[in-house]
Amino acid sequence: MNQELPKLIVQGLTGALKGLRLYPEGHPAIQRQLETLLGHLYTAFSGRDFVHLGLLEGTLFFEDYLFADANPAALELASLLEELELEGLEISSRVTATELAELVAILAAGDCKGPDFEARLAERQSTNIRAVVAQTRDELEEDPPPRQVYGRALKVVDNIFRDVRLGKIPSSREAQEVVKQMAQMTLNDPHALFALSLLKDYDNYTFTHSVNVSVIALAVGRACGLTEEELRTLGLGGLLHDLGKLKIDLTIITKPGRLTEAEFDQIRKHPRTGADIVSQMDGVTTEVIDIVLGHHLHYNRKGYPTDAQGRAVSALADMTAIADTYDAMTTLRSYQQPVTPRKAVKRLQEVSGTILHPVYLEKFITSLGTYPVGSLVRLDTNEIGLVVWVGSRHSEDVQLKILFDSDGEALDPPVRIDLSAHDVSRIVAEVDPFVRGIDVTDYFE
Repeated sequence: MNQELPKLIVQGLTGALKGLRLYPEGHPAIQRQLETLLGHLYTAFSGRDFVHLGLLEGTLFFEDYLFADANPAALELASLLEELELEGLEISSRVTATELAELVAILAAGDCKGPDFEARLAERQSTNIRAVVAQTRDELEEDPPPRQVYGRALKVVDNIFRDVRLGKIPSSREAQEVVKQMAQMTLNDPHALFALSLLKDYDNYTFTHSVNVSVIALAVGRACGLTEEELRTLGLGGLLHDLGKLKIDLTIITKPGRLTEAEFDQIRKHPRTGADIVSQMDGVTTEVIDIVLGHHLHYNRKGYPTDAQGRAVSALADMTAIADTYDAMTTLRSYQQPVTPRKAVKRLQEVSGTILHPVYLEKFITSLGTYPVGSLVRLDTNEIGLVVWVGSRHSEDVQLKILFDSDGEALDPPVRIDLSAHDVSRIVAEVDPFVRGIDVTDYFE
């Protein structure tokens, strides 16, 4: 990229900001500045779907150009981004002059920071400009709670899905950032995020399923002893594994009954379609593409797509297949009721060695314990409790939240108790939360 181009873009943006201090929105002088800025941006795109403007340790950058010198416009814009608690902006090649005008107006107002800035952009329907929110000092010093990380992953998937539906190749940057957090959290406490994979959204199955598969795949990978770097690759592949389904007729995806052979032929295409999309994304490795392509190939390699059956595929695809199957079994669908975590484990074992990798599956099941997180159980006292924690070293050590006392009365708040491996025999049965109308995720912090 011509090194003068980043300077022209930054000067154009700060020039429009200054113009708003002299003229009202929509003034011809500001419109001319924005049209010039848009022209420079279109030149910068030149084969790119996005360009990035932001801060690197307090210094402004545009794509690969760092404003290391004392450029007045760059210094002004860097100061403004810091003040608004933004790490930067991601601008799509589809951006319009109207969206640039909205951005400049929000920047100039300076009355919303961080997440509020994101919300203001959304209100003005600036879909081709995204704000990257800076972490606060407290967030940098403290680990974010699992629900916050899970929520961020949902938002990232939402953005990626939207781009694919619009026919654009999405950026992988935000996905890689959130997967890094998810991998670190899984290494520190393998069950913290896993509990949230019980969150299900029937109306947005593909959407939440993608995040849940990523979360569960990370638990599989940790059980198999993967490094943090390998976990990041696995988590990213899980997050992107079903992108190809976005190109299938929605009526087929949501059909409440058995698919016809022609309809299932369409379903069989989604791994290849997804792999084609992912292969065009920036920063995606061949192993991630393997995960997307091979998550339905099966351990015996007799699955689909058939043209990939003879191909050597990353072991991470087999780990993702375990996660994909587990989440599908435990999710309410139009054609099936969900099974409990313990029953899901039994069903996984039934296809071990054919559909699922037997060694990886056994390690995953061992890590879950006899009663996986999310299991609703009955004690020998007739109390009903929810397994909310399983020991990472001793999977028979569990923590329960007692939801109902021995007389069947609901406890508010629930009482937390510890059961060691010696006491776990106090659990006499598993209870189906679906039958009792209990949403177990209501009881996870």
